[in-house]
Amino acid sequence: MRIGISQRVEVISSYGERRDCLDQQWFRLLESLGFAPVPVPNSLSDVDDWLTALGIEGLILSGGNDLSHLPDASNASPERDDTERALLEAARKYGWPALGVCRGMQMMNVWSGGQLTPVVGHTAVRHPVSIATGAEACFRPYCEVNSFHNWGVAPAGLAAVLLPQLTSPEGDVEAFVHRALPWAGIMWHPERETPFSEYDMQLFNWIFRGTPCKH
Repeated sequence: MRIGISQRVEVISSYGERRDCLDQQWFRLLESLGFAPVPVPNSLSDVDDWLTALGIEGLILSGGNDLSHLPDASNASPERDDTERALLEAARKYGWPALGVCRGMQMMNVWSGGQLTPVVGHTAVRHPVSIATGAEACFRPYCEVNSFHNWGVAPAGLAAVLLPQLTSPEGDVEAFVHRALPWAGIMWHPERETPFSEYDMQLFNWIFRGTPCKH
């Protein structure tokens, strides 16, 4: 299964370059699951045509870069925002499964009509999570996650089409699923777990293959 994965943008001022990049751990994680990861460039003129030409069957919106519309956005990338909006349009159009990770979850929520709020104390830490009422089986084993974000999704800011699955100690949404589409969002980074988490690997198989979780 070919999974397109969005890339962060890093600006290299000394070279006058805007570079797309992706943590190498993403490739190790996805290949260990039997998926074929395909990085999505942020300079495509027609994202939909590119995705269909390469036979993409699912999408991951990865972390990094604040959304450009946020006040005092850090390392913002308007071209990435445009690319990820086009990715979500394509996923909805073709019924592809999609997973938003950290910034990717934020983008999914905003694109779906939700809002973000600033959070404090969620950068480079681990924290507990609570299971939301009616959470899907794949989310129930989680009791702690890593955290690398300054913006989050408060319950009041969650888009109406999304259902919370996990919450932080402050009550913010740490994971959601879409009510109608095969989409999910998570605020933690599965690629940064060493070794990779069994729960995350089951979650990926559930989202992209429809495999029931064992827990």
